[in-house]
Amino acid sequence: MLEGGHNASGRDDVLLSRTREGAVDGLVYFGAQLVVAADGAPALDAFAVEARKHLGLRSFVGPKTAVDGVWQRVRSWHAQPQIVRATQPLYLLEREALRAGRPEPEVRLARDDEAELVAENSAEMILAELGYDPRVARSVFVAMVRRAIAAGVWWVWIVDGALRFQCNVGPRTAATAQIQGVWTPPAARGNGWATLALGAIAGRLLERERTLSLYVNDFNAPAIALYERLGFRRIGTFATYLFA
Repeated sequence: MLEGGHNASGRDDVLLSRTREGAVDGLVYFGAQLVVAADGAPALDAFAVEARKHLGLRSFVGPKTAVDGVWQRVRSWHAQPQIVRATQPLYLLEREALRAGRPEPEVRLARDDEAELVAENSAEMILAELGYDPRVARSVFVAMVRRAIAAGVWWVWIVDGALRFQCNVGPRTAATAQIQGVWTPPAARGNGWATLALGAIAGRLLERERTLSLYVNDFNAPAIALYERLGFRRIGTFATYLFA
C-alpha cells in the first residue's frame, strides 16, 4: 500500500510503502532525482510502477540494494544511465570519534558576495565527478548556490580571497546531517588543508547534530583516506545511476 504527499504542482514528493500490517517498509522521493530506501520486493515493485509518472529524473540514488532493485524493475522502458556509480561507501561520524587536526583553521559559513567563487568551484567538482558542467545554465546554478548560502549550509575556508576548502550540508534528519560537495581546489591539494578544514567544520556541526554522514565513490581513495583519518566509519553502501 502506498501513501504520499504532494507539492504545489500536484506531483508526489514522498511516497511511503506499508505492509498489510501497516508497518513502513519503504520510502521514495521524486524530485529532480529519485531517492529510495526499501526493505523488500513489494515496496520496490510499487515504486517502480510509480516511476512511470516521473519521467526525466536526473538520477536514482540511495542504498545499493534498493537502487539496484528499482533499476532492475524499470530498465526495460527507462532511459539508460550515462554513468553508474555502482559502489559508494556510506560513512558515519559520531561526536566522540572525531579526530580533528590542529591548528583549527578559520572555517565559516559562506557569504553571498562569495557566491561566484563558491559556484565556480562547485561546478568544477561536478564536472570532475559527474561528467557534466552545470555552468551551461550558469545563472540558474549560481542562483541555487546563493539559496544554499542564504540557508546557512555552505561552509568555506578562504584565505586572501583564495578558496582552500568547501563543503555543504544537505539532507538533515533527527539522526544525522549529510555532508556533500566536499572539495579542495587542485592547486590547494597536498597541504593537509582538507583534514584541518573538514575536521573543524565537523566539530562545529556536531555541536548540534547527533551524527554526520556522507557517501563517496569507491575509487576516490584520497577522499576515503580523509574521512577515515577524521574518524568516519563505514556503515553501508550507496549506488547512483546518472541520466542525461
